[in-house]
Parts: sequence; C-alpha cells; structure tokens
Amino acid sequence: MKDKVVEKFLRYISIDTQSDDSSSSTPSTAKQLDLAKLLYEELNSLGLKDISLDDKGYVMATLPSNIDKKVPIIGFIAHMDTSPDMSGKDIKPQRIENYDGGDIILNKEKNIILSPTEFPELKKYVGNTLLTTDGNTLLGADDKAGIAEIMTAIEYLVQNPQIKHGEIKIGFTPDEEIGRGVDYFDVKKFGAEYAYTIDGGGIGEIEYENFNAAYAKIIINGRNIHPGYAKGKMYNSLLIAMELNSLLPVNERPEYTSGYEGFYHIIKFNGNVEKTTIEYIIRDHDKAKFEQKKEFIRKVCDFINTKYPSGTVILELKDQYYNMREKIEPVIHIIDIVKKAMELTDVKPVIVPIRGGTDGSRLSYMGLPCPNIFAGGHNFHGKMEYIPIESMEKAVEVILKIIELYSE
Repeated sequence: MKDKVVEKFLRYISIDTQSDDSSSSTPSTAKQLDLAKLLYEELNSLGLKDISLDDKGYVMATLPSNIDKKVPIIGFIAHMDTSPDMSGKDIKPQRIENYDGGDIILNKEKNIILSPTEFPELKKYVGNTLLTTDGNTLLGADDKAGIAEIMTAIEYLVQNPQIKHGEIKIGFTPDEEIGRGVDYFDVKKFGAEYAYTIDGGGIGEIEYENFNAAYAKIIINGRNIHPGYAKGKMYNSLLIAMELNSLLPVNERPEYTSGYEGFYHIIKFNGNVEKTTIEYIIRDHDKAKFEQKKEFIRKVCDFINTKYPSGTVILELKDQYYNMREKIEPVIHIIDIVKKAMELTDVKPVIVPIRGGTDGSRLSYMGLPCPNIFAGGHNFHGKMEYIPIESMEKAVEVILKIIELYSE
C-alpha cells in the first residue's frame, strides 16, 4: 500500500488546485475541476456506484456493502484545493530516504532549510522517508494526502472483495481552504450517517474540537491633501489602519498562541492615504471568548470613529463556522471507534483541538457528524510543508480498520 498511496499522492499534487478567496464562483478556480475530473475517472475505473461530479466541483461515490446485515453508512471526505497562501503550481517534491534527524536543504540557492531546531517534531520521524518541497511551493499534503489515502483504501477494498464492509461513501470538495468547502455539499445526497475528514496533521491525531471562526473586513476612509499643505487637514488612512491594528492585543496573535488559545490574525493590508482595507480572521475554541473577541474589535472600530470624523471606519464582520464539539459529543462512539482502530494498527491516538477548521466542522452543523483524522503532514500552507510516507501508509490502515470495525 505504501507505493500505491505515494503514487497517487504524487499524481494529485502535480495538478495545481489553488483556491482563490477573491473569486465569487464555485469552485473559486476552474483548475480544481482538473483534479475533480481525474478523481471521477479513477472512481469510475474502480467500479464504484452513484459516481457524480457536479458543476460546483463536488465529487461523490459509493462503495456498496458486501454484507447482509445492516450497519451504519459511513463516509470519508477530503478537499481538493490547496491554500491561496502559497503557489501549488509545478510542485517538485523531494524524497528524503531514511531521514537522519538533521537539517534538510530544501533549496540551496535560496538557503531554505527545514531544520529540527525550528521544527522539533521532525525528530519523531528519524528513519522515515519524507516528502518535502523544493522551497518554491507548498507540497499539497493538505489535503491531497487525504485524497490519496482514501483512494488507496477504497482501491484495496475493491481488489480484495473477501474483506467484509458496509456501504461506504466518498466525497471530495472544492474551496475548503477559503471556508467554502461545503457551501453546496448535499448531505442528503451523500447519504452517510457519520463521516470523517482525512485532513489532520501528524500521525495519530484525532480532532473533534475546532475553532469558532469569524472574518472581519475593515475599510478606513482617509482624506488626502497635498502633503505640502496637509497640516490640520489630512487624515492618512494607512496610519489610522496601523493605529487600529495596534489596539488589538499583541499576545493574541497566531505566533504567540497555541492549544485552546484564540487569536486575531491580520491577513491583508492594502491601501493608500485616501483609503485602506485590512482583513482579519478571528478564532477561539471557547464560544464566550469568541464573542468577546468580536465585541472587542467592534469597540476598537467605534473608538477610532470617535477620534476621527464619523464614518472613518466601516466594519464588516461575519461568522464563518463553529466548534463541532457540541455536535460530536452526543455521538462520541464515532471517536471511540477511531481510537480503537488506531490502537489495532499500532498508532497512538492523540486527541488535539484543531487550530483551524475543516469541512467536517460545518458538516457537523448540517446534520452529518464529521470529526477529523490525521493525514500525516506538517507545516501546511508553505514551503516548509512535508509528510512522512510511513504516516500516509498508516492513515490508509486506519481507514481500513475503521471500516472493518463498523461492519462488525
């Protein structure tokens, strides 16, 4: 299975599927359909049933049950897009055999080094074979590793019909990275009772707590005057924007938080003297603290509007998704099954909060409880991304074991 999952992964990352949060279409980029069409063809060649690819880019398929008794219908879901934060075009993966625990030179010319000094979790993978970037792109393990692992597991079941299993649903989604992954996901059509996204990080991770999430767009209107005659007349929107940002707590930025701690994260800052736009994402696992963070950013904007002419600051604030924990706890047996599956495949379960969101968090609120399982990668969304091949292989084994346990 190791060779199979790697072969699929390398094929999928060769297709650029970067999403675009400035686009209003679904999928946000047409190139995501290139991978969707390939997956449709591969599912068809495996002989699955009810295979569909709609105009929004959603791929669904069914592996029919081969047992007589009624067991829960379960699904496995992964997303096809890669992050807008860094290019996913012309990915040139490097294979590091029998990793020795030292520095990995990703790009000698640019002096880009993946070092355990900065990324100490690398030490856990001494002796493994790692796939890394060449320092010019992201790798795409988020979430093409998840796709490859699901496809490898399903292919294995098709090729080994003596393995008993219930009905299995497969789903691949567009635009997860920009928060729109399940905007048009048809839960009823999908038809699963429970599902799992294969979209987590390091080996063994099980995640059913994620951030509550909001997005803030702040428009600052200034007043431009010739700088030679600006005294007492000019309002520089760039400086006002900087002032506004300085009022947010420094220790509540992503680079200073971990675990269950939330943050304000500035993601865009564009403008000139006359007009500036800044964008933030706001995150917290705790619902009360999440609401407090949103209220604080409102108060900051109100304060700036009292200091400068009325209408200087315009705030657009909207919720994106919520913590799935309250939807998973009533069906906690779906977590217990994953833990058992990991233990039976010699993987240590590690329950951690997701410092982000997944398609599963929104699906859980749409009536499909959907926790997240490791895909095996690290350092997503950038040039330091890597994945151990052994972790991918274990992910396939865990998926197969989950299917087996549900069929008992």
